[in-house]
Amino acid sequence: MKYDVVVVGAGPVGSTAARYAAMNGAKVLLLEEHSSIGSPVGCTGLLSTRAVEECDLKPSDEFVFNSVRGAFVHAPDGQYLPIDGKQTKAYVVSRKNFDRALAVMAVEEGVELSLKTRAVGFEKESSEAGTGTKENGTKKSSPVKLKVLRNGKPETISTSVVIGADGVKSRIASYAGLGKPARILPGIQIEAPYASDDSDFVELFPGSSAPGFFAWTVPLDEKVSRIGLALEPGLALEPGLACKIGPGENSPLSYLEKLLCSNPHIKERYSGGMLDFVVGGIPIGPLEKTFSDGVLLAGDAAGQTKPTSGGGVYTGAFAAKIAGKIAAEAALEGDTSARRLSEYDRLWRKGLAKELEVGMKIHDYMGKLEDSQLNELIGSLNTPSILNTITEYGDMDHPSVLMRKLMFSGNSLRLMKAFGTFVKTLF
Repeated sequence: MKYDVVVVGAGPVGSTAARYAAMNGAKVLLLEEHSSIGSPVGCTGLLSTRAVEECDLKPSDEFVFNSVRGAFVHAPDGQYLPIDGKQTKAYVVSRKNFDRALAVMAVEEGVELSLKTRAVGFEKESSEAGTGTKENGTKKSSPVKLKVLRNGKPETISTSVVIGADGVKSRIASYAGLGKPARILPGIQIEAPYASDDSDFVELFPGSSAPGFFAWTVPLDEKVSRIGLALEPGLALEPGLACKIGPGENSPLSYLEKLLCSNPHIKERYSGGMLDFVVGGIPIGPLEKTFSDGVLLAGDAAGQTKPTSGGGVYTGAFAAKIAGKIAAEAALEGDTSARRLSEYDRLWRKGLAKELEVGMKIHDYMGKLEDSQLNELIGSLNTPSILNTITEYGDMDHPSVLMRKLMFSGNSLRLMKAFGTFVKTLF
């Protein structure tokens, strides 16, 4: 079996990368280790309007449960900051149906899809050593021999380029020696009966209820919401302990149970039980290098997730389009050396690196604030002029735009007092 491009992982990033590789003339195989697309779910399912658009989809009742236009940011002392975008800013989706819609689009573009197929290793010969050159002086490329288990049986697939879109625990990244994201935030979420004050708004709870990140409620409708949180392990645990999902004083599960039982706002609206339960990890901090001979990484595997919100569909799809195009062109040219594939790394960083860098600074700053500092900060932002600026320039995918506008607005002195010297390190 010989392909130009093999994509490992049929989530939104993998399906998009495979589709763009096929659109650029490559023979493409898309592998998914599970028996169906979109299962198991490991995502909140809140996608910005730009994320859906970046995937070349239009909102549809097939995958959209609800649309939201803003957020209520709750301080630890009970005050809240109402952020109203005045128009739809995000969609609450069925990730199963969303992922399947993207996989169908890939198949319709000519991509071959193989379910229950797990990558378990690969072999490759460096294109920089012993492979000779073509007449035009470019390096010849050696095929990647991708080892898989298809329905439990071992097979070997030959391809010019492998795109690893296999998530936070990427095997392709490991096999290629490209490392791991800087940090992984363990998260947990339930879908449960919850009486939202306004189903057009999500609710966010930063502070000690979710150390280093935040807790959330995301409404499917007026009566059901997704309730969850993620943690920064270094802030949630005593030194030397490992963060884990499950029993334990410092586990995400224990923080979620405390949130449901002890947070006055949530306790009043949560009526008990659950309809669904998911756990997962949010990678933040991109890999230093997302390419090698015959290999590209995209999405969570490359650490391209937004550190401010934990969302990865917009950034992942943006990078996946570039990965698919570069992989196809390189394979058809017969040059899949690291030097040739490095163009992908350069292009995705040109579009995303600055935003991810600013996002990491915001994440680190906000995550280390004490509850009393958060109370003061949220209170200082709760003025009509600042809220108007947030409404006009707030952007889930580009938080640096809003930060710039706030810093250079008429409220700069007030914000400098609230943020301290942090803003000086942002830009």
